[in-house]
Amino acid sequence: MISENLRAFVAAMPKAELHVHHVGSASPHVVAGLAARYEGHTKVPTDPDSLAKYFEFTDFAHFIEVYLSVVDLIRDAEDVRALTYGVAEDMARQNIRYAELTVTPYSSVKRGIAGEAFMEAIEDARHAAEKELGVTLRWCFDIPGEAGLESAEVTERLALGLRPDGLVSFGLGGPEIGVPRPQFQPFFDRARAAGLHSVPHAGESTGPETVWDAIRFLGAERIGHGTQSVKDPALVDYLGEHRIPLEVCPTSNVATRVVARMDEHPIRQMVEAGLVVTVNSDDPPMFGTDLNHEYEVAAALLGLDEAGVAELAGNAVRSSFLDDAGKAGLLGEIDAHLAAWRLRA
Repeated sequence: MISENLRAFVAAMPKAELHVHHVGSASPHVVAGLAARYEGHTKVPTDPDSLAKYFEFTDFAHFIEVYLSVVDLIRDAEDVRALTYGVAEDMARQNIRYAELTVTPYSSVKRGIAGEAFMEAIEDARHAAEKELGVTLRWCFDIPGEAGLESAEVTERLALGLRPDGLVSFGLGGPEIGVPRPQFQPFFDRARAAGLHSVPHAGESTGPETVWDAIRFLGAERIGHGTQSVKDPALVDYLGEHRIPLEVCPTSNVATRVVARMDEHPIRQMVEAGLVVTVNSDDPPMFGTDLNHEYEVAAALLGLDEAGVAELAGNAVRSSFLDDAGKAGLLGEIDAHLAAWRLRA
């Protein structure tokens, strides 16, 4: 537990988020509305209260099954635009100033949305979010690993052939078990050659070897999750020496049962080992969380005060792909928030 004062500090603090999924961030209200629109053609509940039970996961495989059922609700460009702007509205309420949203265009294109229409929808929402909400969005296009090499080919074609202005990185998501990372190396090589950053998921539901594969074969600049990294001292040393940030999502890890209990989460070991840790919400409504709550969880696990929370928030900014001026501006906002809070004390 943390104090109400620290909770208020977190809520008001300007923030950046680096690991949060596009469809997985759809609010219960938006998901229920989409389910009602396609009632009779989906098993997703049509009211927000029932969604809470629907989003109770037995294991990681069940989470993927439920996640894909929500993905299936995004069937036209209007859905894409509404979802994206709704996510930005939720971020604005949390004082998130900048976010790198993981988008899986393959899923939408496979369901019949033209690539050009998809790009137009997310870009229109991005521009509106910045102008109307003060939220800067950037995109990470990720390969849904469970869909195989076909999805990698389509994702690469969409990323490089229809490259939207907001695209900054290339990722790999979905289940890790049975989805070897090395097979995706050619796609990451081409994306990196085109100037995109490499940010694959690794070491979430599998062991440290998947993180090694992400580094060696995919040129990972950040690691999505990396939860199991602490089990390999050599990997911990490498991550620390090369300052490769980890996108840590505590509540997600417990909800998908890759970590048994919150008090067993390895975030403390990561910090004590000197690793670059960022705090993220992953698929917030599905896990009954948001970024503010994830900072509260991290503060409790790490025993942080306001200054410690501000430093942790700074990690996300410094680890982002925001330009230098943008980083300096957001870090300045965080410092100003801390200074003003101390004057109130």
